[in-house]
Amino acid sequence: MMTRITQLIKAPKKKKKFKSKSIKLSKNPQKKAICLKILTMSPKKPNSANRRISKASIPHLNTRLSVKIPGEKHNLQQHSTILVRGGRVRDLIGVRYIGIRGKFDLFGVQNRKTSRSIYGVKKK
Repeated sequence: MMTRITQLIKAPKKKKKFKSKSIKLSKNPQKKAICLKILTMSPKKPNSANRRISKASIPHLNTRLSVKIPGEKHNLQQHSTILVRGGRVRDLIGVRYIGIRGKFDLFGVQNRKTSRSIYGVKKK
């Protein structure tokens, strides 16, 4: 049902407030996190390859998050620092954050030619 002019005069429409899905970054585009554990996770139904995941924590916020490590191969270990951005991984249940390659301890992908900006590779 459409609102009438008299209704709009009495109470104008309120704008919906945007609610972020990556709350643990606390309104920042990226955050520095420390890896607690590196593991693999199998994706939802139609897909099958194991995905690399890192359980990380943001030290001063005392929050834990599961972070997807994009690309092939990585050099992450326990206690290594990683830059985290928001972004849901539709394959993996409960993974709402993605690690940024080429920053801190997460090196860029070797021999990458296309989509280099995502995988932290400089132009040769």
